[in-house]
Amino acid sequence: MNGLGGLNKSPEGVVIGLVQLQLPVVVTKADLARQTERIVHMVGKARRNLGTMDLVVFPEYSLHGLSMDTNPAIMCSLDGPEVAAFKKACIDNKIWGCFSIMEFNPDGNPYNSGLIIDDQGEIKLYYRKFHPWIPVEPWEPGDVGIPVVEGPKGTKIALIICHDGMFPEMARECAYKGAEIMIRTAGYTAPIRESWRFTNQANAFQNLMITANVCMCGSDGSFDSMGEGMIVNFDGSIIAHGTTGRADEIITAEVRPDLVREARIHWGVENNIYQLWHRGYVAVKGGAMDCPYTFMQDMVAGTFRLPWEDQVKVTDGTSCGFPVPTRVFGAKAAKAAE
Repeated sequence: MNGLGGLNKSPEGVVIGLVQLQLPVVVTKADLARQTERIVHMVGKARRNLGTMDLVVFPEYSLHGLSMDTNPAIMCSLDGPEVAAFKKACIDNKIWGCFSIMEFNPDGNPYNSGLIIDDQGEIKLYYRKFHPWIPVEPWEPGDVGIPVVEGPKGTKIALIICHDGMFPEMARECAYKGAEIMIRTAGYTAPIRESWRFTNQANAFQNLMITANVCMCGSDGSFDSMGEGMIVNFDGSIIAHGTTGRADEIITAEVRPDLVREARIHWGVENNIYQLWHRGYVAVKGGAMDCPYTFMQDMVAGTFRLPWEDQVKVTDGTSCGFPVPTRVFGAKAAKAAE
């Protein structure tokens, strides 16, 4: 199903390229402009590298690096020059692109945002990271949901970012909303390598969904990102995997969303995304259509609480040098509704 990395493209295939981008150091606006140019260049490389490619994916932090700098001077906006350059690159190279920005937030900490731009330069997907990697990351928790959009050849695509993928609920939400391909971009470093691999596979298999996953790569003098571009089929098998850690390598493969749709309809054994709501349908008509999970009920009721809640030691970002927050999530929206 790989088609030799997308060289041999089938009529139903979608070819994805995952850019293991060299980890940059970005401190000033000039640095930001240079890194924007670097990403634009790599969009062109992706097109020249493989004429059959439909979608090129850049990792989280590909524009800003891993400094966690929230300096407003280097934050981005959807109507800023960085996003405009990405749009033009997609138009010029006739390719869809997935990009990462740290987005200015006038009401709090910046958002860690992801964009999918089509080959006409239109933003088709806009997502704010739900689960910043705490206590390390200072980003505001996402508040725009988990969108699923129609991508190349009509395939349904979702985007999650890095730590999001450690929560099985994130992949389940993507699949529940129809995603056939889930992209996961990341800036992870080597200690997370094994967790990265098995969650990418589990997210695919548990939801009969293709996952396309990529990290930053190389060293910035302080951190070492691992690359690990990884495309996983809906049965959990790895289609392509960048294991060499070579910076700026583009890991490519053809995927078949039509076979995802076929499996979701025809599989009996391990059709878990369906069976979650139809458990035991051999014994009872239609299966048990209930919510037996206490944690789900408690989240909806606003009473979610772990048995060891009071013993958790790290509950803010002070261990990583961030001040104790004072704002409550959703406070501005609640005030506006009064």
